[in-house]
Amino acid sequence: MSKTLSSAEDYTARQRYSIMISAMLGYILDFYDVLIFPFLLPAIQRSMSLSLTEIGSLQALTLFGSAIGGALFGVIGDRLGRKTSLQLTIALFSVAAIISAFAWNYWSLAVLRFITGIGLGGEYGVGMVLFNEAWKKGSRGLGAAALQGCAVIASSTASIVGIWLIATFSDEWSWRIGLLSGGVPILLIIFIRFFMPESKIWLEYEAQRKAGPVAAAARTLPLADLFRNGLARQTVTAFVWLMSYMLCYYSVVSFIPTLLLRDMHTPGDVVRTTAVLLSVVSGICYLANGFFNDRAGRRFGALVPALFWVGSLVGMAVWGSQLYAGSKTEWPMFWLYIGFGIGNVALGVTGVWISELYPVNLRATAVSTFYMGGRGLGSIAPVIVPLAAAHFGGSLLNGMVAVALPAAATFILASLLLPETLGRDLSAKGFEADAESEPAMKAAPASSV
Repeated sequence: MSKTLSSAEDYTARQRYSIMISAMLGYILDFYDVLIFPFLLPAIQRSMSLSLTEIGSLQALTLFGSAIGGALFGVIGDRLGRKTSLQLTIALFSVAAIISAFAWNYWSLAVLRFITGIGLGGEYGVGMVLFNEAWKKGSRGLGAAALQGCAVIASSTASIVGIWLIATFSDEWSWRIGLLSGGVPILLIIFIRFFMPESKIWLEYEAQRKAGPVAAAARTLPLADLFRNGLARQTVTAFVWLMSYMLCYYSVVSFIPTLLLRDMHTPGDVVRTTAVLLSVVSGICYLANGFFNDRAGRRFGALVPALFWVGSLVGMAVWGSQLYAGSKTEWPMFWLYIGFGIGNVALGVTGVWISELYPVNLRATAVSTFYMGGRGLGSIAPVIVPLAAAHFGGSLLNGMVAVALPAAATFILASLLLPETLGRDLSAKGFEADAESEPAMKAAPASSV
């Protein structure tokens, strides 16, 4: 091998931070669109006279579209470049979001939300991979955790804007303005086009691939290549890992407002204060976890938060039914909810760990497909939690725990099975093996560092 691929040191500080800003803004605006939509659903239902089934399908179609988009734009990112894929995915979900604000009936809105979901699905994975390829490996975990922690900003913004729109405008106008605001990311394309560089690792890999003996082999399907050359077991484990995370997360987050407000009759201001405090704690824990997983390893960054999950879920099963009695500090669910939120920060390690597990030619495909595919399958929580609750005598809390606890245990097991990648050089991962193998591309052993 005559030439080594670029490393993070080949970027200027301005280039690295332009990539980080682009990835952060893209993720915030992406997640904002996903989170504001539930606030708008009641207004959409009243405005269009839709059934509960139709309303639920709109959210499901968005998530299903994101799973397809994750695979599609991940492949584009590995084939045509990270920057090109990022611009295309942002353009698609921005334009679809804007047009969806002018939907005239259920079917037009359903199709447009599905297309919006396809666009949403590609942004996270491609942006995360580009960031990891440009950032210094000694602080890659912290940076990736900071990116993932931007979900707190998106969540808060979506809550504020969604509630303000519903309170200020009519049903007809509130949801249309809300969906229109989801098109703001189209402005980000201008910044990406003129200020953000392409991944230098990908550019050099692509140039050498075209000039080397693997040019023909590189035309194989990236999705299929995820299961070749000894990667099948790792690929299955990584997908189950993310799917179990999403299932655990959605099993609690999707139902805890209903549990607290409807079933436990908790005052609204107490729930709101707890949610705000949880956002602050989560933001701090994302950064702290990123700092430590750069020193103790990726597995550490997954396992420690997951233990908070298990502890909080067991606590919910034992003490969670106790009602609020006037003091938050003496109310078990206050601490259990906070504990579960700390467990959620395990998501901060997913993007960097999967990026380090795969070679440059499969990296965007792996991150996008696993993350969005896991989110798509994890979204079955709103279906199976009520079924579990019915099995346990109608107790929503027991249904949540019955689904979330096995998912958390599966996440821990998969974390133990995935190879540790702390210190792995993304510029060389799998490339030399790719260039020297004929006729198929061969990734480096998953356990090598």
